[in-house]
Amino acid sequence: MQKTVVAILQDHQPGFHQVVSFHPESDRLLLMDFTENNGDISEELVNDTHRFSDYINHKLRSANAKFGIGGYNEYRELYIRSRVFDSEAGEEPRRLHLGIDIWGKPYTAVMSPWEGIVHSFAFNNYFGDYGATLVISHNIQGISFHTLYGHLSLNSIKNYREGENVRKGDIIGEFGIPMENGQWPPHLHFQVIIDMEDWRGDYPGVCKHSEGEKYLENCPDPDLILQMMRYAL
Repeated sequence: MQKTVVAILQDHQPGFHQVVSFHPESDRLLLMDFTENNGDISEELVNDTHRFSDYINHKLRSANAKFGIGGYNEYRELYIRSRVFDSEAGEEPRRLHLGIDIWGKPYTAVMSPWEGIVHSFAFNNYFGDYGATLVISHNIQGISFHTLYGHLSLNSIKNYREGENVRKGDIIGEFGIPMENGQWPPHLHFQVIIDMEDWRGDYPGVCKHSEGEKYLENCPDPDLILQMMRYAL
């Protein structure tokens, strides 16, 4: 029987390269909650990119954390900040997050966890969208999957060609600043996608709650690769 993507990722965890430079013996990692349980989050805060960035930075400094992390399968009302996540009038909006966010300093280096090829890239330049986005295709033991990197800098994608080889551990991009990352505080949206469904340079990172089962099956937990959540405090 052919192994599933999840089983393949579990089997190869010791071989994955770090996506960001994090050393648990010396670096602190802050678990960040953007559900309704976080009383700090308000529409006024998330609609103001400068205030939102100050909030993230304050949280990281207070915890002496190199990165904040979290968000997979998390229901987030903060997406009210952008019409990108709206549906037709009267329909359910998109609020369920399908990736893991790593919050940190602008221009933080992002590395490929495994060898692959550039699938596609794009500048999704709408308020609240991914901004500069890169998708890499991987294959392990005949099983294909993709990794998506959202909210990068424009410099990250300026020299790529589709089909270009990427080596494990290559620096493939960097955290962008708001003017190029969709107007978000600097962070990386990291997502694993099995079937890209004809998307190029983009794929939903947030879905309707009612469609969660379908999307979560196609987008397994990114921590299978990152292996960082166990260190979050």
